[in-house]
Amino acid sequence: MKNQSVKNNIDWISVFIYIALVTLGWLNIYSSSLLSTDGTYQKQLIFICCTIPLIFVVLFVDGKFYEKYASIIFGVSLLSLAGLFLFGKTIAGQRCWYAIGSFTLQPSEFAKAATSLALAKYLSDTQINLKETNRQIQALAIMLLPVILILPQPDPGSALIYSAFILVLYREGLPSWYVWTAFITIILFVLTLVLEPYAVIAMAFVVLAIIHFKGRAVDRNIILSGILLVLISGFVFSVDYVFDNVFKQHHRDRFNILLGKTVDMKGIGYNTNQSEIAIGSGGWIGKGFLEGTQTKGGFVPEQHTDYIFTTVGEEWGFAGSFVVILLFVSLFLRVIYLAERQKTKFSRVYGYCVAAILFIHFFVNIAMVIGIFPTIGVPLPFFSYGGSGLWGFTILLFIFLKMDANKVNEW
Repeated sequence: MKNQSVKNNIDWISVFIYIALVTLGWLNIYSSSLLSTDGTYQKQLIFICCTIPLIFVVLFVDGKFYEKYASIIFGVSLLSLAGLFLFGKTIAGQRCWYAIGSFTLQPSEFAKAATSLALAKYLSDTQINLKETNRQIQALAIMLLPVILILPQPDPGSALIYSAFILVLYREGLPSWYVWTAFITIILFVLTLVLEPYAVIAMAFVVLAIIHFKGRAVDRNIILSGILLVLISGFVFSVDYVFDNVFKQHHRDRFNILLGKTVDMKGIGYNTNQSEIAIGSGGWIGKGFLEGTQTKGGFVPEQHTDYIFTTVGEEWGFAGSFVVILLFVSLFLRVIYLAERQKTKFSRVYGYCVAAILFIHFFVNIAMVIGIFPTIGVPLPFFSYGGSGLWGFTILLFIFLKMDANKVNEW
């Protein structure tokens, strides 16, 4: 590989967007924690300063290192997740952190980059064809191994993020029925919580009948349609059992509030209600920096972490929220553009992993804050308070920028 200058070839557009997001994130953390006595915004500034040497280390390492040692990095990451069960510190009922004095580190935030490298390494093998069932199982296993270790902590928010890899696998040839199955399963699950099971099955019957009679003659298979209806019926009748016996009470409460089946403005629904009030009160241009009454009054719990976007909505209004969303979307599209111009499968797949993870975090967090998704504890990348999250996202992004800058695609 040619000895190219990272400084000259790094994608500065992505770097500038990253700097803008981190800066705006800190300003909102400063505003939301200004009256706090625990030094939140000071700590976040220290975390941000620590990203500078971290970025230099990531960019200094030879790009070949990330592909050559992807499997080892993934293995170390899995060990760090498993080690939490023995050496982890429990905070707010979750055993997700290693603690050294007052300093804590959350390994699941770094596991996203490690899993992305492992998946990119596996899929870059020229013999891999995701049309083959055994290859699909192996790829899904890489994606699910961290989830198996993260769920019992319990940390469903972090585990949910790994669903982003389905989008990457689809881009690399995973049959579309996987995506459709996941999408339809979610719809059926929600419908069953709102309607009677027999009503949902009747709707499924009508849809299958329309597909059967309107589809091409060669595609019509009444036996297959019958099997699908039986499977759908079995799933629908299992939803109530899963909801009542598998989900924890606070998960059930959050779904019931989201679906309008329960109103609890002072209990489990307090966060979402206050978040909606804060964002709605911002209007078109917001109340002004440091002028948010909901923010200053501390009405939104965890506002500097998972609910940081409420500060944007209240103090910067629709205009400021639009700018922040535009920055995020620009970063997603830029990473996808860079991924598509790669000439090796490894760097391309890794780029798509970066875009997918950032997008899922962004989508779930914003949806959670505005009340169209249950509260599940997913931070907003580069915005929410926390050293592990900021460093994990920084490593995830700059490994890819290193690949692109050093033309890993020209090996």
